[in-house]
Amino acid sequence: MTNVTRVHKKVSTQLSHPWSAKADWLQSATGILLGLFLLLHMHFESSILLGKEAFYQVVQLLEGGMFSPSGHGFPLVTKVFSVFMLLVILHAALALRRFPAQLGQWRALRTHMKNINHKDTHAWFWQLVTGFILFFLVPAHLFTMIMNPEIGPHLSAERVYHDNAWLLYALLLPAVVIHAMIGLYRVALKWGLSSRRTALSNVAKMLITYLLCLGAASLITYLFIGSELGTPVQPFVPK
Repeated sequence: MTNVTRVHKKVSTQLSHPWSAKADWLQSATGILLGLFLLLHMHFESSILLGKEAFYQVVQLLEGGMFSPSGHGFPLVTKVFSVFMLLVILHAALALRRFPAQLGQWRALRTHMKNINHKDTHAWFWQLVTGFILFFLVPAHLFTMIMNPEIGPHLSAERVYHDNAWLLYALLLPAVVIHAMIGLYRVALKWGLSSRRTALSNVAKMLITYLLCLGAASLITYLFIGSELGTPVQPFVPK
Protein backbone atom coordinates (compact mmCIF):
# COMPACT_ATOMS: atom_id res chain seq x y z
CA MET A 1 0.00 0.00 0.00
CA THR A 2 1.44 3.37 -1.04
CA ASN A 3 1.64 6.39 1.25
CA VAL A 4 -1.07 8.14 -0.79
CA THR A 5 -3.38 5.16 -0.36
CA ARG A 6 -2.77 5.14 3.39
CA VAL A 7 -3.58 8.84 3.64
CA HIS A 8 -6.80 8.44 1.62
CA LYS A 9 -7.82 5.49 3.77
CA LYS A 10 -7.15 7.40 6.98
CA VAL A 11 -9.08 10.47 5.80
CA SER A 12 -12.04 8.41 4.61
CA THR A 13 -12.15 6.59 7.94
CA GLN A 14 -12.19 9.87 9.85
CA LEU A 15 -14.89 11.31 7.60
CA SER A 16 -17.05 8.21 7.97
CA HIS A 17 -16.84 8.43 11.75
CA PRO A 18 -17.09 12.17 12.58
CA TRP A 19 -18.67 11.47 15.98
CA SER A 20 -15.75 9.23 16.99
CA ALA A 21 -13.28 12.09 16.48
CA LYS A 22 -15.52 14.52 18.41
CA ALA A 23 -15.97 11.99 21.20
CA ASP A 24 -12.19 11.57 21.47
CA TRP A 25 -11.76 15.33 21.71
CA LEU A 26 -14.54 15.64 24.29
CA GLN A 27 -13.14 12.79 26.37
CA SER A 28 -9.70 14.41 26.37
CA ALA A 29 -11.08 17.87 27.17
CA THR A 30 -13.21 16.67 30.09
CA GLY A 31 -10.30 14.54 31.30
CA ILE A 32 -7.99 17.56 31.35
CA LEU A 33 -10.56 19.62 33.27
CA LEU A 34 -11.07 16.87 35.83
CA GLY A 35 -7.33 16.23 36.17
CA LEU A 36 -6.57 19.92 36.77
CA PHE A 37 -9.46 20.13 39.23
CA LEU A 38 -8.01 17.19 41.16
CA LEU A 39 -4.63 18.92 41.47
CA LEU A 40 -6.27 22.09 42.83
CA HIS A 41 -8.74 20.23 45.05
CA MET A 42 -6.11 18.11 46.77
CA HIS A 43 -3.94 21.12 47.53
CA PHE A 44 -6.88 23.07 48.93
CA GLU A 45 -7.84 20.08 51.09
CA SER A 46 -4.26 19.64 52.27
CA SER A 47 -4.30 23.11 53.84
CA ILE A 48 -5.57 21.25 56.92
CA LEU A 49 -1.92 20.21 57.37
CA LEU A 50 -1.16 23.86 58.17
CA GLY A 51 -3.76 23.88 60.94
CA LYS A 52 -7.48 24.40 61.45
CA GLU A 53 -7.24 28.18 61.05
CA ALA A 54 -5.53 27.86 57.67
CA PHE A 55 -8.09 25.40 56.36
CA TYR A 56 -10.96 27.57 57.64
CA GLN A 57 -9.60 30.62 55.78
CA VAL A 58 -9.19 28.61 52.56
CA VAL A 59 -12.81 27.39 52.81
CA GLN A 60 -14.10 30.93 53.38
CA LEU A 61 -12.12 32.16 50.39
CA LEU A 62 -13.41 29.43 48.07
CA GLU A 63 -17.01 29.84 49.25
CA GLY A 64 -16.99 33.60 48.70
CA GLY A 65 -16.68 34.77 52.29
CA MET A 66 -15.47 38.18 51.11
CA PHE A 67 -18.96 38.79 49.67
CA SER A 68 -20.77 37.87 52.89
CA PRO A 69 -21.60 40.53 55.52
CA SER A 70 -20.71 38.03 58.26
CA GLY A 71 -17.46 36.99 56.59
CA HIS A 72 -18.62 33.39 56.39
CA GLY A 73 -18.72 31.63 53.04
CA PHE A 74 -21.77 30.30 51.23
CA PRO A 75 -22.07 26.46 51.39
CA LEU A 76 -24.31 26.74 48.31
CA VAL A 77 -21.13 27.39 46.30
CA THR A 78 -19.82 23.94 47.25
CA LYS A 79 -23.15 22.36 46.33
CA VAL A 80 -23.29 24.08 42.94
CA PHE A 81 -19.71 23.13 42.17
CA SER A 82 -20.40 19.51 43.18
CA VAL A 83 -23.31 19.42 40.74
CA PHE A 84 -21.04 20.85 38.03
CA MET A 85 -18.48 18.12 38.75
CA LEU A 86 -21.04 15.56 37.63
CA LEU A 87 -19.20 16.32 34.40
CA VAL A 88 -17.36 13.15 35.38
CA ILE A 89 -20.42 11.19 34.21
CA LEU A 90 -20.01 12.61 30.69
CA HIS A 91 -16.32 11.72 30.78
CA ALA A 92 -17.13 8.17 31.91
CA ALA A 93 -19.80 7.75 29.25
CA LEU A 94 -17.34 8.77 26.53
CA ALA A 95 -14.67 6.45 27.93
CA LEU A 96 -17.05 3.48 27.93
CA ARG A 97 -16.75 3.37 24.13
CA ARG A 98 -13.35 1.71 24.52
CA PHE A 99 -14.21 -0.44 27.52
CA PRO A 100 -13.86 -4.22 26.91
CA ALA A 101 -17.45 -5.40 27.32
CA GLN A 102 -16.99 -9.12 26.73
CA LEU A 103 -14.96 -11.79 28.49
CA GLY A 104 -13.16 -12.63 25.24
CA GLN A 105 -12.02 -9.02 24.91
CA TRP A 106 -10.58 -9.09 28.43
CA ARG A 107 -8.74 -12.33 27.66
CA ALA A 108 -7.36 -10.87 24.45
CA LEU A 109 -6.17 -7.79 26.34
CA ARG A 110 -4.46 -9.87 29.02
CA THR A 111 -2.79 -12.05 26.37
CA HIS A 112 -1.62 -8.97 24.51
CA MET A 113 -0.18 -7.45 27.72
CA LYS A 114 1.60 -10.72 28.52
CA ASN A 115 3.11 -11.24 25.07
CA ILE A 116 3.96 -7.61 24.37
CA ASN A 117 5.43 -5.93 27.43
CA HIS A 118 4.51 -2.38 26.42
CA LYS A 119 4.49 0.13 29.27
CA ASP A 120 1.79 2.36 27.77
CA THR A 121 -0.51 -0.63 27.34
CA HIS A 122 -0.07 -1.45 31.04
CA ALA A 123 -0.73 2.20 31.91
CA TRP A 124 -3.93 2.14 29.85
CA PHE A 125 -5.00 -1.08 31.60
CA TRP A 126 -4.63 0.50 35.05
CA GLN A 127 -6.47 3.57 33.85
CA LEU A 128 -9.24 1.26 32.70
CA VAL A 129 -9.42 -0.52 36.07
CA THR A 130 -9.34 2.68 38.13
CA GLY A 131 -11.91 4.26 35.83
CA PHE A 132 -14.29 1.38 36.51
CA ILE A 133 -13.78 1.84 40.27
CA LEU A 134 -14.34 5.59 40.03
CA PHE A 135 -17.59 5.06 38.15
CA PHE A 136 -19.06 3.95 41.49
CA LEU A 137 -17.01 5.94 44.03
CA VAL A 138 -17.10 9.46 42.53
CA PRO A 139 -20.93 9.75 42.33
CA ALA A 140 -21.12 8.59 45.97
CA HIS A 141 -18.68 11.32 47.00
CA LEU A 142 -20.42 14.02 44.95
CA PHE A 143 -23.87 12.99 46.22
CA THR A 144 -22.59 13.35 49.80
CA MET A 145 -21.29 16.85 49.08
CA ILE A 146 -24.51 17.87 47.32
CA MET A 147 -26.67 16.69 50.21
CA ASN A 148 -24.37 18.09 52.91
CA PRO A 149 -22.17 20.82 51.40
CA GLU A 150 -20.94 22.38 54.67
CA ILE A 151 -17.21 21.97 55.09
CA GLY A 152 -14.69 23.20 57.64
CA PRO A 153 -12.03 21.88 60.02
CA HIS A 154 -14.58 20.31 62.36
CA LEU A 155 -17.41 19.53 59.94
CA SER A 156 -15.09 17.85 57.43
CA ALA A 157 -13.40 15.89 60.23
CA GLU A 158 -16.84 14.82 61.47
CA ARG A 159 -17.67 13.47 58.02
CA VAL A 160 -14.37 11.61 57.80
CA TYR A 161 -14.26 10.18 61.34
CA HIS A 162 -17.76 10.03 62.83
CA ASP A 163 -19.56 9.27 59.55
CA ASN A 164 -16.84 6.79 58.49
CA ALA A 165 -16.28 8.55 55.17
CA TRP A 166 -12.59 7.65 55.50
CA LEU A 167 -13.52 4.23 54.10
CA LEU A 168 -14.72 5.86 50.88
CA TYR A 169 -11.77 8.26 50.70
CA ALA A 170 -9.22 5.51 51.33
CA LEU A 171 -10.48 3.75 48.19
CA LEU A 172 -11.11 6.93 46.21
CA LEU A 173 -7.67 8.47 46.77
CA PRO A 174 -5.43 5.92 44.97
CA ALA A 175 -8.00 5.27 42.24
CA VAL A 176 -8.54 8.91 41.31
CA VAL A 177 -4.86 9.90 41.53
CA ILE A 178 -3.63 6.99 39.38
CA HIS A 179 -6.45 7.44 36.86
CA ALA A 180 -6.02 11.21 36.53
CA MET A 181 -2.23 11.31 36.26
CA ILE A 182 -2.07 8.47 33.74
CA GLY A 183 -4.86 10.22 31.85
CA LEU A 184 -3.00 13.53 31.67
CA TYR A 185 0.13 11.67 30.55
CA ARG A 186 -1.72 9.89 27.75
CA VAL A 187 -3.54 13.06 26.62
CA ALA A 188 -0.22 14.94 26.42
CA LEU A 189 1.18 12.26 24.13
CA LYS A 190 -1.99 11.75 22.10
CA TRP A 191 -2.47 15.40 21.18
CA GLY A 192 1.20 16.14 20.62
CA LEU A 193 1.67 18.41 23.64
CA SER A 194 4.99 16.65 24.16
CA SER A 195 6.86 13.82 22.46
CA ARG A 196 9.19 13.15 25.39
CA ARG A 197 7.55 9.93 26.50
CA THR A 198 10.10 8.94 29.16
CA ALA A 199 10.17 12.40 30.74
CA LEU A 200 6.36 12.58 30.83
CA SER A 201 6.18 9.11 32.34
CA ASN A 202 8.60 10.10 35.11
CA VAL A 203 6.62 13.27 35.84
CA ALA A 204 3.39 11.23 36.05
CA LYS A 205 5.03 8.75 38.47
CA MET A 206 6.36 11.56 40.67
CA LEU A 207 2.95 13.26 40.74
CA ILE A 208 1.24 9.99 41.66
CA THR A 209 3.66 9.43 44.56
CA TYR A 210 3.43 13.04 45.71
CA LEU A 211 -0.38 13.25 45.57
CA LEU A 212 -0.82 9.90 47.32
CA CYS A 213 1.42 11.06 50.18
CA LEU A 214 -0.32 14.45 50.33
CA GLY A 215 -3.79 12.90 50.32
CA ALA A 216 -2.91 10.24 52.89
CA ALA A 217 -1.41 12.85 55.24
CA SER A 218 -4.54 15.03 54.92
CA LEU A 219 -6.86 12.08 55.55
CA ILE A 220 -4.91 11.01 58.65
CA THR A 221 -5.03 14.60 59.95
CA TYR A 222 -8.83 14.67 59.57
CA LEU A 223 -9.03 11.38 61.45
CA PHE A 224 -6.98 12.76 64.34
CA ILE A 225 -9.10 15.93 64.49
CA GLY A 226 -12.32 13.92 64.32
CA SER A 227 -11.21 11.59 67.13
CA GLU A 228 -10.79 14.60 69.43
CA LEU A 229 -14.25 16.03 68.74
CA GLY A 230 -17.18 15.29 70.98
CA THR A 231 -20.72 14.89 69.66
CA PRO A 232 -22.65 16.78 68.57
CA VAL A 233 -19.80 18.35 66.63
CA GLN A 234 -19.72 22.13 66.71
CA PRO A 235 -18.41 24.15 63.72
CA PHE A 236 -14.92 25.55 64.08
CA VAL A 237 -14.79 29.12 65.39
CA PRO A 238 -11.68 31.08 64.34
CA LYS A 239 -9.68 33.01 66.91
